[in-house]
Amino acid sequence: MNRKTQLIQKIETRQAQIAVVGLGYVGLPLAVAFAQAGFTVVGVDIDGRKVDAVNSGFSYIEDVPGHQLQPLVNAGRLRATTTYAELAAVDAISICVPTPLRKTKDPDISYILNAAEQISRYGGAGKVIVLESTTYPGTTEEVILPQLISNGDKVGQDFFLAFSPERIDPGRRDYTLANTPKVLGGVTGHCLDVALALYSAIVATPVPVSNTATAEMVKLLENTFRAVNIGLVNEVALMCDRLGLNVWEVVEAAATKPYGFMKFTPGPGLGGHCIPVDPHYLSWKLRTLNYTARFIELAAEVNSHMPDYVVAKIAGALNGVCKAVNGSHVLLLGVAYKPNVGDVRESPALDVIHLLQARGAAVSYNDPFVPDLSAEGFSLCSLPLTEAALRSADCLVIITDHHAYDWPCIARHAPLIVDTRNALKGAAKNRVVTL
Repeated sequence: MNRKTQLIQKIETRQAQIAVVGLGYVGLPLAVAFAQAGFTVVGVDIDGRKVDAVNSGFSYIEDVPGHQLQPLVNAGRLRATTTYAELAAVDAISICVPTPLRKTKDPDISYILNAAEQISRYGGAGKVIVLESTTYPGTTEEVILPQLISNGDKVGQDFFLAFSPERIDPGRRDYTLANTPKVLGGVTGHCLDVALALYSAIVATPVPVSNTATAEMVKLLENTFRAVNIGLVNEVALMCDRLGLNVWEVVEAAATKPYGFMKFTPGPGLGGHCIPVDPHYLSWKLRTLNYTARFIELAAEVNSHMPDYVVAKIAGALNGVCKAVNGSHVLLLGVAYKPNVGDVRESPALDVIHLLQARGAAVSYNDPFVPDLSAEGFSLCSLPLTEAALRSADCLVIITDHHAYDWPCIARHAPLIVDTRNALKGAAKNRVVTL
């Protein structure tokens, strides 16, 4: 029996042992899904706090309730470790490590490279390895593959390598890991066959593509599509401001068209783990080929300046009541990058806080999902959102429209509001400034 047949048989009979490298917002839900499907799973992470939390049955990810994690840990289906040596004994490895950008907007693939080195160190023979971390087209074959063949092993014969872009949207309930179609591309046809067997155990609709670079490009297209369209509607907001039009009315009316239009809404800037970051991977890759990704660059320029526009709106609103930004108390409502999650990565709130503090404002915030917030230059704690707190702020700024907020109460008690999300939808018009 060859290694491909043997591995697929172990997967189908749930005898395969699985490792997930990286236990963040992608890795932990993936590890839980494999464990729920009947596999024995080990999670590997360099953060000892995450490892201790998982082994205690405690979830630090909103999408993984503790009542799902704890039984899997108790049953021995899922455990975590900081030791890469555990990779030697597994049959399948999913790599879910971070892929941040450097300050120069160049991709930092050091986490991927380290994972590949560790897999090579402990042996890839007989295993299927799937990269899920978002990266530029060519990474799987240019970075991971050379590590795994350095000892003479042959891809598609001794081991199987594939790429499958993660599609997790934190806080979402309608589309989950199980019912979201999952794209898979293999280095060879045999690699794809094994990867399909593995992921078919946890997803309803696998979507095979011809190679790993295509799968890598799929993810970048998805997030570039969003970044560019958000940039477009943000620029429309700037245009409407100069034309004296209500951008929210324009967007809602345009969205009544039943074809040829997809609704995007403006906001204070891009945030999160994907949209502000991923298009730059594609832009960087194309620069190495002497090509400028003009849509990406332009959208990034518009989106990155939205916090400046919001602060200008705040200054204008305060000026309208004869106050300066300097010395005013500005209360931000929501600092997470999107509603109903506690994720502040790349949140525009961070830029808004920095810009306001640079102008001399006294800044505080409330966010039911973010009890404390630290970044370069400040460290804040979420204030209780009482009627007194609302009344005492010189200006309330709605950055994130969490569903838990009592908007009628906020509209009644805040003396001045800058609403970047149209959360109040025109309530208290004389005291509300929108984008």
